Parts: sequence; structure tokens; C-alpha cells
Amino acid sequence: MADRVEDDELNIPRAALNKMIKELVPNVRIANEARELILNCCTEFIHLVSSEANEICGKQTKKTISPEHVLAALDNLGFGDYREEAQAVLKEAKAVAAKKRRASTKLENLGIPEEELLRQQQELFAKARMEQAQIEQNEWLRMQEAAQQQQLLVQQQQLQQQQHAMNNNNNNDDDDDDYN
Repeated sequence: MADRVEDDELNIPRAALNKMIKELVPNVRIANEARELILNCCTEFIHLVSSEANEICGKQTKKTISPEHVLAALDNLGFGDYREEAQAVLKEAKAVAAKKRRASTKLENLGIPEEELLRQQQELFAKARMEQAQIEQNEWLRMQEAAQQQQLLVQQQQLQQQQHAMNNNNNNDDDDDDYN
């Protein structure tokens, strides 16, 4: 079981590998054994390049493997054809990292202390709550007004019905007088 965990920690995630395969050959089915072989080859390639880069780094008495060490390892191992593509990927990765740094420092470069930003945020929340309460109160008042209008209308209708009934009774009483 421990060996299995160690193997998983040293492999490329299967989902990532499957995604790469699907992007590279979208209309081709790949057998599971072939996928496993590709996964093992990728893992071995990474181990090989990283070991060579580590040796180059050690010879230069450095403690951190740099991109230059990896590029030199590719050359030493006979994978110099990959150098140009590796440099393009490195350039892209640096651009993404720089963009992330700029985005994260925008807040820091505002020059406003975190406590002040928190206070402003709480003010905005309070203002939003007040506006929402006002909207709800206006809606409630509108509903109350509509209910009162409806009640008034019903009362008027009832009054009209009573007047109509009284008029009918008076007319009936007048008719009775004619027969006396």
C-alpha cells in the first residue's frame, strides 16, 4: 500500500495526461495499456531530466535548479530539439506569473491600510443593507396602500349595492300605494 502511494506521488495525474492525449489526438482511441505506457514514459522522462538538471546544478555549487539547468540537461541528454519549445513554455510561464504578481500587488499598491479597506467594506455592506431595507419598506407600504385601495373599493361597491337595494325597496313601496 505504501509503495502504491509513493508511485502515485511520483506520477503525472492521469486526468492531466488524458486531457493532453485528447488534445493531441482527438479522433484516436488509446488503449488503457498504451495510456499507462505513455504515463510511465512521461514520468521516466521527467525523472531523467530532473536528475540531470540536479547534477548540473550541483556541479555549479547551486542549491536551486534553475530553468537554465533544465535546458542544459535537455542538451546533455540529447533532447536539444525540445529546447526551443521548452524556452517558449518558460517564457509563457513567466508571463503568467508576472501577471499574477501584478494582480496580487494591485491591492497592496493602493496605499490604503487593510483596516481602512475593511472599514470601507463594512460601510458599503451597511449602506447596501439600509438600501435593501428601504426597498422592502417601500414595497410593504405599496402593498398596504393597494390593500387599502381594495378595501375602499369593496366598501364603495357594498354602499352602492345597499343604495340600489334601498331604491328597489322604495320603488316597491310606491307600487303598493297605487293599489290602495
